[in-house]
This record gives sequence, structure tokens and C-alpha cells, in this order.
Amino acid sequence: MKNFFLRLIKPRAWVSKLLILVFVAAFLGLGFMDYLEPIRVILDKENFAFHLGDMRFSAFLILKALITLVMVFWVAGIVSEFAENRLNKISKMKSSNRSLIIKTVQILVYFAAITIGLDTMGFDLTTLTIFGGALGIGLGFGLQKIASNFISGIILLFEKSIEDNDLVELDDGTFGFIRHTGARYTLIETPDSREVMVPNEDFMTNRVTNWTYTSNQGRIEIMIGVSYASDVEKAIELILQAAREHPRCIASPEPVCYMREFADSSINLLLHFWIADITLGRYEPQSDVMRSIWRLFNESGIEIPFPQRDVHFKGGPENGGTNKGGVMS
Repeated sequence: MKNFFLRLIKPRAWVSKLLILVFVAAFLGLGFMDYLEPIRVILDKENFAFHLGDMRFSAFLILKALITLVMVFWVAGIVSEFAENRLNKISKMKSSNRSLIIKTVQILVYFAAITIGLDTMGFDLTTLTIFGGALGIGLGFGLQKIASNFISGIILLFEKSIEDNDLVELDDGTFGFIRHTGARYTLIETPDSREVMVPNEDFMTNRVTNWTYTSNQGRIEIMIGVSYASDVEKAIELILQAAREHPRCIASPEPVCYMREFADSSINLLLHFWIADITLGRYEPQSDVMRSIWRLFNESGIEIPFPQRDVHFKGGPENGGTNKGGVMS
């Protein structure tokens, strides 16, 4: 039933649209030539009317209201769909700009349709100020979040701070690609194929990392520890070699390796290298470079140490032991 009324108000087939236009033209023509006057006189009689306070409703008024609303929404649906199809054919326009213009056109078209329909049915539009005040109170209480998300979505489309296919990361750890920005929420597709619907307000009030805002380049970090007995300069050379040999590593900025700290069991080195397109993933090049470092270290005899602990066992005559000491590594 819902789909029936939806198709009735907003038809899809061109034949239906043509019939609607013919019906509208015929209805307006008959009304202009007063052929509908006898019908109006009959349906407007007191026998077919009732009163609600100071307002009088007749069968003619109700029928006129229904026909007018259906025709107005028919025309509005056709105009809105036509504008949407034309805008979708503009390939040079960014998807975010296209979505913003389409939403604006739809809001304007349906607002104009409702205004024209109410005016045609004889409603006093000045009474809408009362409705506007009530709507404002409703937005202030029950619809505050909905209104905030809607306005935030419009601001995001205007600012272009996030767009479709951008790679973003939120404060709560949500990480993925922007797939759709709607009136209430933004859809993020995570690397494990989850689709997370994030309220638009979160993008305005929280910190958001956009990995592809101005560039798709991304930096990868790898921490490596080498033994104190190893040749540190040789180790740095091999680490940089492993990074440069990877096909996704770019030459500018070039890979760099820093000595970070003298730890308990190792000298810790930090590798930075950049990839051209972070949207293709970070874990694969990181894993490949770590495997290359492991191979080059083994070939060159450079040791990656692991923590060791010495344990001393002591015994005394009072415990029936000896003064011998043992050491376990």
C-alpha cells in the first residue's frame, strides 16, 4: 500500500508522467471554462459539509484539496527527478557538490509545491507563522539532534572537508572510507567491510583525521631493535635498503632511519618511509619491509635481541643449603 501511494505521488514511467500532464491540462481547462461549476454547486451544499470551529469543510473543498495536492506533488516529483537526472550527467562536478545541489533543488521544489498547494486550496498562509513557532519549539526540544545532524551535513558538503571515497579516522578508532553523506548520517565503510553510520554532528564536534584531504601519500613507521654488539651504521643502511626496494615506497620524501634510544637489551631504531596511495593499505608494505629487514639482518649477521634476565639462587646453612650460587640466563 505504501509503495502504491508512493508511485501515485511520484511516478517513474514516462507514460504515467505524460498521462498526468494530460490530466492536469484537462482539469485546468475544464475549470477555466466553468464546466466544473455544476459539480462544485452540488458538492458544496450544506448536505455535504461539516463545521470544525469557525472553519467549514465541504465535500467539494476536500476533493479539491486532494486533487490539488496530488497534482502539485506529481509536478514537483517530475521537476525534481528531471533536475536530478540532469545534474547526474555533469561528470565534471564533484559528487559532494552534486549531492548538495540536488538536495537544495528538492527542498526548494517541494517547499514551493506545498506553498502553492495550500494557497490554491484557500488556506491563509499567514497562519503558518503559528506552525513555524510550534516547529521551532519542537526543534528546540525533541528534534534538536535531527536538526543538528541535518545542518552539520549541509556544512560538510559546503566545506568539502570530507568527500566520498576519503579515508578518515575518528577519535573512537573508527577507520574507513566515506561512501555516502546523507541528511542525517555519513556512511563509513571499514577495511573489514563493516558499514558504520556516523551522525553528521560527530564530524563537526570531534577531531577527525582525513588521510586523503590534500594528498593520498601516507607515512609508515617501523621500530627495530638491534644488539649492542651489532654494527649500528650497517643496520641503518640495511633498513633503508629494505624500504627503498619496496615497489610502493616513493623517493620523495625519501626513507629515513633514526636512532631513538638506548634500551635495556637493544639499540632501538625508527624507520619512516612514505607510500604514494595510502588508500591501498598500510599493513602490506609494512609487513613486506619488516620481512626484508629480517632477511637482510640474517644475511649480515646483525642480531635482533630479545630480553634476557639473570636469576641467582642462594642458599644458607640455616636452610640446609650451601653457599653455592647458580646463574640462569
